[in-house]
Amino acid sequence: MRIDYKNKRLEKVLIGVNTLTAAVVAASFVMLVGGFEKPLLPEVILYAVQIALLCIFVAEKIIRLFNAVSKLEFWRANWFEIPLLLALGVAVFGAGRWFAPEKAEAAAVRHFAVGIYLVLQVATKLCRTCVNLAASGRSPTRTLIASFLVLIISGAGLLMLPRASTGENLGFVDALFTATSATCVTGLIVKDTGRDFSLMGQLVILVLIQLGGLGIVVFGAVFALLLGQALSLRESVAMQDLLSARTLSRIGNMIAFIFVGTVLIEAVGSVSLFGMWDDVPGRVANVHEQWFYSIFHSISAFCNAGFSLFSDSFVSYNKRPEVYLVVCPLIVLGGLGFGVLYDLINIVADRVKRFFKKRFNKRYRFSMEAPKRMRLQTKIVLSVSACLIVLGMLAILLFERYASQSDSTEKTGVLGALFQSVTARTAGFNTVNIKEMSDSSRFVLILLMFVGGSPGSTAGGIKTVTLAVVIITAVAALRKRSEVEMFKRSVRIVVVGRAITVTLLFVVVLFAATLTLSVTENSSSFTMSDIMFEAGSALGTVGLTTGITPSLTNAGKLIIIAVMLIGRLGPLTLLAALTFNLKPVRYNYPDEAVIVG
Repeated sequence: MRIDYKNKRLEKVLIGVNTLTAAVVAASFVMLVGGFEKPLLPEVILYAVQIALLCIFVAEKIIRLFNAVSKLEFWRANWFEIPLLLALGVAVFGAGRWFAPEKAEAAAVRHFAVGIYLVLQVATKLCRTCVNLAASGRSPTRTLIASFLVLIISGAGLLMLPRASTGENLGFVDALFTATSATCVTGLIVKDTGRDFSLMGQLVILVLIQLGGLGIVVFGAVFALLLGQALSLRESVAMQDLLSARTLSRIGNMIAFIFVGTVLIEAVGSVSLFGMWDDVPGRVANVHEQWFYSIFHSISAFCNAGFSLFSDSFVSYNKRPEVYLVVCPLIVLGGLGFGVLYDLINIVADRVKRFFKKRFNKRYRFSMEAPKRMRLQTKIVLSVSACLIVLGMLAILLFERYASQSDSTEKTGVLGALFQSVTARTAGFNTVNIKEMSDSSRFVLILLMFVGGSPGSTAGGIKTVTLAVVIITAVAALRKRSEVEMFKRSVRIVVVGRAITVTLLFVVVLFAATLTLSVTENSSSFTMSDIMFEAGSALGTVGLTTGITPSLTNAGKLIIIAVMLIGRLGPLTLLAALTFNLKPVRYNYPDEAVIVG
């Protein structure tokens, strides 16, 4: 919801004050409880600073109220401020009187209440800023790229704090690599997540995975909808562009579905994984750790991140049914895309509604409307995903049995091949040692990583729909058909051109990354197969590795960082951001025949 203000210059000043205040809030929390063994400043000073920041936020709201053109619109957009301030007042003035009688307890309650208020204020302003920037009339993709860069740099700064590590402080390159891998939901690591990071560091990684997987702009829209604020037309158009949605009228429903669906799927996954961790003695000590491990791996699987709290990923748990019955479905659901899930839910709901109406309302039988049909996008995604999983499993099973130099038949059985076929589609977990797999199997994994998941999902790669369009385009040319057709529907020529462009750009980036890594890592004993596998894993935001990631040079790590970012955002997104202001030409040259093939 956009609010008009009388004094535009005053509003710009308030925006600057808000930005500076939010930065000081973050710094105060880092110094107080975040990253140092002892606060850099006395706690009394830091608490006094936070109270001053609270006063600034309250004063800013009062000034904006009087500066707003419509007071009613202002209160509609900020209705939550009243209950929030009432709760803060009860906590501050009630501590020591109505509850927490001890002086120390009362002070702790007041500090906690002030801290919660400041955190909510900063989160609200950050989310609103992201949505407003996306709807500012500039390229929404630039806002998306900027949000990823800010998230990566902020995450790297937090991971460099002393309390984020269990041993030595993380260096800048390693912190930047880890933050990029988490934000881009890749899973490549230079430090052991479970051993080298403290609980604080693991929580930072988990937050980066969740925000990076769904996108901070989407979280901003979710926050606005949760506060009862309707998206303006400009904001809806921006979200439609970022979510690749078809209709503008359902953007709010789509965003709500993404949020609710994510919470439900990850919650069910966490509960289902809870009993898994008692299988290997000495791994998980208590119930609290069991819940944390369940939540961490559920979020990591659904977001297709591939981060694990175990050094060997799921190799020690390859006999557990939860790996195949819980982790695999989480990966597949995360890789299908929210648009496909939304379409499937609507179709199921329509079928159920029609069944009950037909069963209990006899008049409805003679006036039943046509059932909802599955969209072409959903058909392509489901069919291609199923084919890739099955063909990938059969290929890995075949090559591990007949092309492997070592006796790996027992290690890579049907379930192991199935899991690797699923996880290579940008998840990054593994139940077998990738280094011990045959070269043929690793090449199959590279192909699966190159394709990745589906559009609108947390996965990377060229996407399943792109692969289908490219293949069907070749089939149409061989059949001498003038149009590209799938499931008795024609695909527009613009979509065909985009699919070919994406595939070509991914090929160029993959070979360029492999070539540059072979130069920077020439002093190492890495084979070209290892280097290409690493580049493919980074570009597909997968996280599978033959074990060379921690041994990369700083130059090699920076190359992988750039490739992970390109793979997460997509080369076409980056080109769209760079060429946003270019206008299409209004003329055509005469055509002339050329011979190809």
